[in-house]
Parts: sequence; C-alpha cells; structure tokens
Amino acid sequence: MKLQSPQKEIYSKERFTALQAQRLAQEIAFGPIIFQVSRLMIKFGIFQMLDDCSKEGMTMDEVSKAANISGYAAKVLLESSLTTGTVLFKNDKFFLAKPGWFLLHDEMARVNMDFNHDVNYLGMFNLEEALLNGKPEGLKVFGDWETVYEGLSQLPPQVQKSWFGFDHFYSDNSFAQALKIVFKNKPRTLLDVGGNTGRWALQCVKYNKDVTVTIMDLPQQLEMMRKQTAGIEGAERINGYGCDLLNPATKFPENFDAIWMSQFLDCFSETEVISILSRAAKSMAKDCKLYIMETFWDSQRFETASYCLSQISLYFTAIANGNSKMYYSGDMAACVDKAGLKIDNIYDGLGLGHSIMQCSIK
Repeated sequence: MKLQSPQKEIYSKERFTALQAQRLAQEIAFGPIIFQVSRLMIKFGIFQMLDDCSKEGMTMDEVSKAANISGYAAKVLLESSLTTGTVLFKNDKFFLAKPGWFLLHDEMARVNMDFNHDVNYLGMFNLEEALLNGKPEGLKVFGDWETVYEGLSQLPPQVQKSWFGFDHFYSDNSFAQALKIVFKNKPRTLLDVGGNTGRWALQCVKYNKDVTVTIMDLPQQLEMMRKQTAGIEGAERINGYGCDLLNPATKFPENFDAIWMSQFLDCFSETEVISILSRAAKSMAKDCKLYIMETFWDSQRFETASYCLSQISLYFTAIANGNSKMYYSGDMAACVDKAGLKIDNIYDGLGLGHSIMQCSIK
C-alpha cells in the first residue's frame, strides 16, 4: 500500500505528545457516552441556545428551563460537554465551544451523527462477531437478511431516513461535476448499476434530453425507484433491470454507451468487485466507457475525510454485508485490471471527496 500525500506524512510518525495520547485513549474508552451526550445536546436544543446567546452565555438553571429538562439532566449533560470540550464555562455561565459549533452547523457532522445513531449504534456491539464470521452480524438488530440492501425497504422509517440522508449527502455533492465527465462522451444509453432510488438517473435525464437510463438493481430496489421517480419529468426514459448482482451467473445487458457505478462497489468484497467488473467488461463494446465513482480514503485532500471514511468501513463490516469497505484507490485499480479493464482517466477532488475512474476494455 502506497499512501498519497498528506496521508503519507501524517500516518508515518507519532502525532501526539504523551499527554495528548493519554487523553485520546480516554476519549476512545468513553466514546459511546460522549457520542450520546453530544447527540442529546443537539436534540434538546442546548447547543443552539448557547449559540444564540453566544455573547452573554447561559446559566445551568437557564439551560434547564429553556430545554425543559431537570436540573440534574442539565448538570450531567453540561459537565460532560464541558470536559469533552464542546462547551466553555466562565463567570458562572456556559458558552458554545468550537467543536460544539461544528456539531451544530457542519452538515457533514450532523449527517454522520444521524447515520451512526440510527443505523450503526446498536449493531456495532456485534462488530467482533462480524469480523470473525465475515458476516454483518449487527444487521440482526433490524431483521433477518443477508445484507442491508435486501432489507432496506423494510427498515424502520427513521433508519431509512438516516441511511438515505447519509448516502445522498455524499453522492449529490458530486453529481454536477460527474455529469460533465460522463456526458463529455455523449452517451445515448446509460446503465446505472446499483442505481438505488433513481437519484442519479433523474439527474441524467434532466441533464440530457436524449439519454435513456436503465437501472440495474435488486427487484425491491427498483420498486422503491419507481415510487421515487413517479410523475417526474424524464422518468419515462428510466427503465429497470432487476437482478442479483452477487450471483456470478448474472449477466450484464449489452449495447450501452456508458456504465455507471456510483458508491456501489464499496458494497462488495474485492473478489465480488472483480466478478462484477468482469461481467460488465464482457458486456461492453469497444467504445463503451465504465465509470466508477467512489470516495477512496487515500485520495482525500484533508486527513479528517480519510479518518471519516476509514470509520465508515466498519459500517460495511457490522451492518451492510460483512466483507466490504471504503476502498484504497490502489486496491480498486488492481480489481479493475484483474477484470480485464484499463483505467483511462482518474478524476479526483469531486464534491466532498469523490473520485471517478473512467475505464474501458483492454
């Protein structure tokens, strides 16, 4: 594994003093508690109150009354937040600190927090079991499915909301740039593999009035897609192709100008990725282009993004399928090569950290 800069410099040496390392160790040990306290500071509106009173601050009693919680509840939440560093205390009043401000205002932090609470929190208790068995053992808190994708349409409404909110937040921020890359080659037919609710397909038919999009996904996902796209202009140019992509016997339909895989291959192990790409390659004509859009953890501009993506990998381990992850770009490039494809171009820095590998048959 060859890391790119800045990761190459950051991860090759110690980053903390002894005291900082000791502090981090305790933050990790109490991580579940800190997480829930911070989540409730948002839910009860306390961070927002402190932000609104940024100059004058609030006493503990004022927080208790304004949030409609007991004095005891206000005390334990504020004291935990104070020692965590999300609030400040001076002249008998509490103020919002910078980390609390980011938890309140940074949309990425809020999306990640909702995703971790609603989708991951309970199931992560079974991470050890998932790592040892190679199965998403944490998924059983929601239902008896082999992967989360089979049960996505049956998840509780709040869990679905946070799952799709997370998925769409990251992909949507890259769509505008991705459309220019894909349609530079003027495709008339596009196969959207793992197209989910049809969000990318709708972008495509809106962007180009001549293109026809076929979404290749599980039958239950296609049902969700049809509900989501019903009545929207251009939806008549969106078709469905129901199948199980994990089945190595599943063939790809032919005669497409472009094949699109957005945040899709991270849902599979490397062996499965090679199988999927190999079958895609067999369906491709010489001029067909295959586009892989992923958030490679080593291709990020900022180290915080690499940190987030590496943690998200464990969602796949415990909840999604038990064997996939957010990929290192070199590993994905190796899969592309083994599948009989070649990388023509790599576009990094799209949206919030996506990359697009543009591929063709060798």
